[in-house]
Formats: sequence, structure tokens, C-alpha cells
Amino acid sequence: METGGGPLPVGPGPVLGTAPVPAATPPANNSFGKPRALPKGREFFRNQRKDSEGFSESPDLEFEYSDSDKWAAELSVKDKKWTEVDISEHQAHAMRLLDGLEVTAREKRLKVARAILYMAQGTFGECNSEGEVQQWMRYNVFLLLEVGTFTALVELLSMEIDNSAACSNAVRKPAISLADSTDLRVLLNIMYLMVETIRQETDEDNPEWRAMRETFRTDLGVSLYNNEPFSVMLFGMVTKFCSGHAPHFPMKKVLLLLWKTVLLSLGGFEDLQVLKVKKREALGLPPLPEDSIKVIRNMRAASPPASASDLIEQQQKRARREHKALMKQDNLDAYNEKDPYKTEDPREDDDENEDNDNSLETETFPLEREEVLPPPIPHPTCERLSLPKGLPWAPKVREKDIETFLESSRSKFIGYTLGCDTDTVVGLPRPIHESIKTLKQHKYIAIAEVQIKKEEEYLKKPLSAGDEEFDLTPAEVLYQGILPSLPQYMIALLKILLAAAPTSKAKTDSINILADVLPEEMPTTVLQSMKLGVDVNRHKEIIVKAISAVLLLLLKHFKLNHIYQFEYMAQHLVFANCIPLILKFFNQNIMSYITAKNSISVLDFPYCVVHELPELTAESLEAGDNNQFCWRNLFSCINLLRILNKLTKWKHSRTMMLVVFKSAPILKRALKVKQAMMQLYVLKLLKVQTKYLGRQWRKSNMKTMSAIYQKVRHRLNDDWAYGNDLDARPWDFQAEECALRANIERFNSRRYDKSPSNPDFAPVDNCLQSVLGQQLALPEEFQMNYDLWLEREVFSKPISWEELLQ
Repeated sequence: METGGGPLPVGPGPVLGTAPVPAATPPANNSFGKPRALPKGREFFRNQRKDSEGFSESPDLEFEYSDSDKWAAELSVKDKKWTEVDISEHQAHAMRLLDGLEVTAREKRLKVARAILYMAQGTFGECNSEGEVQQWMRYNVFLLLEVGTFTALVELLSMEIDNSAACSNAVRKPAISLADSTDLRVLLNIMYLMVETIRQETDEDNPEWRAMRETFRTDLGVSLYNNEPFSVMLFGMVTKFCSGHAPHFPMKKVLLLLWKTVLLSLGGFEDLQVLKVKKREALGLPPLPEDSIKVIRNMRAASPPASASDLIEQQQKRARREHKALMKQDNLDAYNEKDPYKTEDPREDDDENEDNDNSLETETFPLEREEVLPPPIPHPTCERLSLPKGLPWAPKVREKDIETFLESSRSKFIGYTLGCDTDTVVGLPRPIHESIKTLKQHKYIAIAEVQIKKEEEYLKKPLSAGDEEFDLTPAEVLYQGILPSLPQYMIALLKILLAAAPTSKAKTDSINILADVLPEEMPTTVLQSMKLGVDVNRHKEIIVKAISAVLLLLLKHFKLNHIYQFEYMAQHLVFANCIPLILKFFNQNIMSYITAKNSISVLDFPYCVVHELPELTAESLEAGDNNQFCWRNLFSCINLLRILNKLTKWKHSRTMMLVVFKSAPILKRALKVKQAMMQLYVLKLLKVQTKYLGRQWRKSNMKTMSAIYQKVRHRLNDDWAYGNDLDARPWDFQAEECALRANIERFNSRRYDKSPSNPDFAPVDNCLQSVLGQQLALPEEFQMNYDLWLEREVFSKPISWEELLQ
């Protein structure tokens, strides 16, 4: 587990006995299968030829984006041996440990919890290799799940959260350290190991394990623990920490557990793709034009932008060409044969004449590490045009785009409009007919559009539409659980993200996120200080990874479940300044962040418990590991870019925030990372604001514009490259957000607020018999004076029956 300086791993747990027993073949031999091999340094680089334009060498980052890193990376966590007894003794010992969690003595309970943690870590004291540790981890974790350990741990965690004495002591302490969160960290470590291990599916899993995994996934996604999903309890820990009432909470472990819980209960990105396909089928919509996950994985990266030295070299070559233009033609021909700077393709000369753009030359991005680059194909000098192999994305058109095109065509050629009619083409020229046919061929109806139309119907006909029927999916249950406090949850996550960002400066009013990494006694030597510095930086990187993954998963799942759930969360992120926060995060040397080596590989679990550790020196700490890039940092950057895309897509007011905060140069620097997926989302963010950046910016960045054309999906009739969009009127921005907020509030009120706010819409009983037959509880004082009430209110007042009948 990524603990960053915590007391993991713990020592061996209690022995089982002393009597010699014949060794039993562990059941794991039949069910474990081959352990997943540890990454071999994740050597994801290959040599690249130097660009002919003089750009610096920068190999493609063969980074495979997924829901999380490899299992082993995410966990870089006695007389009778545990590995030598049979299943019955394993189960009996697990039950005894489970009973030990219920004792009232705190120290005994903590000792039992440490023994369970040792089991969850694979009883590493009896293993000789990392693979063996991982095998026993899987077996022990499923054993613990089978006897009900996770439920007991949730109850203990709930007790620790409500421990007012520990909270008050932590608030009064001037400095929080690791010792203040020992109990919590042990519980969170066990739960993280269980959730992450159970989440990983292997082909060797037996049917019992598969059934247990599905049951566990269901339990995490429903209101089983304290009548709320387990994720809501963890969200509560985050807000309690940020409010200052529990500064000793180990936030890194809480966020990691929250991320993996959401990931297991709701599903990862591939699960989302499957759910999206099923939902489109259920709504009767056409299938998706392509699998976006496969398309992105097959995309090619682009070369990084030119450095200052490359730009100077280009200027020198341009000066040489201007000098050559003054020479006589016969001497020019002879000179060209000897000129080492002469380009073989005349198209390259045209590219160099453009203003020095952060050039994006397409490079191959092999799927296999052993793939060899094919020899370059020579271009004929007489031809300047080359047909593209094909764009990666099928173009899309919205219904609104077709309506806009038809309205403008009718106004131009006929002089009248028909509103939302997209079928009548009488009087329009034949080319317009062909254009409309092409647009309709690529029309894409999103699930969100169907959901918005249904919501409009419910609002138009609140009585006749009836109650809405919807499935209680894990995403729906989670949204209902976090709905009352969702704004506070979003603010808390962004506060922690701000404190963990490498560009943030320490402030007195900022929250302390280092409570579970700082020791009680500060280091006294240079080596200890360096090790603590690595731990602190690694600690912050893991927090950024967890928060970015949680936010992205929630946004995507809520958008699929219902568009207004997504909009509610997205709007509160925008109100909490998420957009400038992400831009501030990227306003750094992003290459340094991607290649940061804030890890000590020999201390990662399980390597550190099965190998003899070498002596750490200042030189070895400075050198870091052998990886060419940091998986978690690249993962975090891609997640934050995807979140930024989610928040700004089709929102002109938020797109203008990108322009106001001068995001274009910040995003262009991020293109230096030679990874196709990251470049794609950077180019998407540049595309949406291109029309606002002015003609000079577009003229000076033609290669960036070309890269957008090659890599980003085309929206037919989308005038993204110019400033002619009628929807981009600045005076409508505030009204746009207000209208969206009103729609969200109506949706939440109609669907989740069961108390009728408007009495006019409350049901009325018009049946005389049922009204008169109701048993009403009358006050005792009224019953004693009933005769007086009849005399005063009934008999003494005249009744005009004629008026009543009229």
C-alpha cells in the first residue's frame, strides 16, 4: 500500500501453536494460479530518431491509462507456520481474531487488528518471494472476507470517527504526527488491502471467490453500513478533517480507500463503456460510432514543442536560405548538392515559414514495446499534398446543429423560418439537400438529451406524468447518499487538492495534510531529512492521484446515470474554483512533475519484507528508481485534464474562464509530454477556446491547429477555428449558469424532495364517505365542551340553504 512513511508492514502475528503437525497442502495451490509479475521497472521508453526540424529528442511515453496502476504498485503496502496448516485451522484462527476485535480493551483490540493486518499482508514472515507473498495475500483476504471481517472493521472505523476524546486531543495539540492516528491507520490499511485485492480479477479465481467479489461489490454500493453507502462514511471523514474537527485523520489513506471503494462499487472506465452501450440500447438509441477506449489507446503521440535552442537553430537555417536566394541559379544548384541543411521534402520549408509554433509532428506510437520503426518513406519532390490515413474519430452532429443550419438556410434562400422542423426542405437548393443528408447521417443523440427531454415532460405535466421510475443503481444510491452535503464534499476535496499541489505555497491557514507522514521526532541527519522529503513529496502525489480519480469517476458515473446529477456536481466544482485550481496545478514544469522520482523502490511492499535491504545513502536517494516516468503523476495529469474537459464542454461561460485565466500557454506547455492520451485532452481544451484567442494566435499556432484537426473529433458545422459562433455572446454567460442551476434544483426537488413544497400540487381526497369516515383525534378539552361548541358554532348561526345550493 502506498503509505509513505507509515508503520507498514507490521511484524509477524500470533503463532497458532507449538505441537508439530504434518504440513498440509494449502488450498491456494489450486486456486491462486500464477502471481501477477511485478513491473520490470516499467521501462516504457524507446529510442526515437531526432526530428529533422531540429527538435530535442523526446521518446514517446508508452503509458497505458487505466483505472489504477498495477496491483503490486497499488499495494506498495509460530512454531506452526500459517503456510503449513489446512483450511479449517485457517478459518478457526480468522474467527478467533474476529472475536478479538470485539473486546473492550483498546490495546488488546489494536493488537488483534495488527494481527489481521499481518494476515492481509500475506503473512510475509513465512514467504521467500514477492510472488508467494501476493499469493497468500489473495487467499488470506478472501478468507477474512468470508468470515465477515470487513463489516466488523466498518463498525470499528465508525467508532473511531465518533471518538470525541481523540478528536479533542488532536485539536489541542500544536503538531500532529503519525502517533496520533495509529489505530485509524491500521484499520484503513486492512480495508484498503481487502478492497484492492478483491477488486483485482484473475482467470485463476475459483467460483466461490468470484461470487464473493460480486456480493462484496453489491454491499459496497448499497446502504448496508449505517444505512448509507460506505463511500458516504469516508466522505464524512474528509469533511470532518477539513473543518478542523479531526486533524489527526490520515487523509491519504482515507482518500485511497475512498477511490478504490468508488472504483469497485461503481465500476471503472471499461465498465462505464459497457453500461453506456446497454443504456443506449434500452433507450432505443443507435450504437456508439466507436469504442473510445480503443481509439485512444491506438492514437499516436506527437513530438514535443521546440525548445529555445531549437528555435535559434531554425532562425539560423532560415537566414541561410535567405542568403542562398541571392545567389546565381547555377551556383545555387551546385551549392544544394553540398548543403547539409537542405531538406529532402519541400513541404518542410513551408512549415518552417510559419511563426514558430510549438510544433506537433506526428510520430508513431507503437502498442508493443518490441515494435521496430519502419524505414521512412521518401516523398516525391513534385507533390506537396498527401492524403491522411484517416481521422481517428467519426464526426458527430447534434440535433441543434441541424436546426441552426436549416434556419440559416431558410432565412437566406426563402426568407422564413419553421422553428424546430428539420424535415421540410421545400424551396432550398439541391446542395443544401445534400448537406442536410450528410448532417443527418452523422447525427448523434446523446443519452443526456433524452434525459433532459424527459425532465421537461415531467415539469410540463407534473400530475399526469406520474411518479418517475428509475433503477437504484450503485451510482443512484451514492448520489442520494451524498446529495445533502455534496457542496461540502466538493469543497473539502478541492481544499486538500490545493494543499497537495506542487505549485501551492505553505500558508498558515491551509490544512495540514502531512499528519500521517511526519514522525514524532523530526530527522536529525541529512539522510533522514532526504528520506522524509521523498516521503512528503510522494505523500502529496498519492493524494493528488486519489482525488483526481475520485472526481473523474463520480463525474462520469453521474453523467451516465442522469445528466442533472452530473451538472449538480460539476456546478459546485466550478463554484469552488476548480477550473483555476487545475490551471494552477499545470502552471509548473510539467515534464519535471511527470518524471519525478519521489519513491524509494527498495522500501516498497512486498519487496522490503522478502529481500535484504541495502544501505540507503544520499546518492541512492537522489538517483531514485529506474523508471523513466512516474505512473501516478501522469495518471493524475490526465485525470485533471479530463475533469477540466468535463466542466467546460458546451459551457461558454466556463470556456471563457479558460480564456480569462490565460490557459492557452499553460496548456501548450503540457504538450511537451509525449503521451497520446494526455495530448488529446490538452488539444480538446485548446480547441474550445480557439475562437476567443484571436486571429494572431491562430496564425502563430497553425501546427497546433493542425494537430487539433488530426486528433480531436470533428463536429460538423462547428466553427471552432474562427470567431463566428452565435452562441458565444458574453452577455449570456451569467444567465446560462442561472438557468442551469434552476433546472438542477427543479430536478432534485421533484425527484428527491418528497415533502410537497407547493400545497396546490398536494393530493386532495374528494370522496365524501372517506372524509366523513376518518377517525380524528380531538383534544380532551374540546370533547369536554362539545355541547357549548355546537350551540355557539352551529345552532346559534343561521344557515342560508339557498345560497349554499347555488
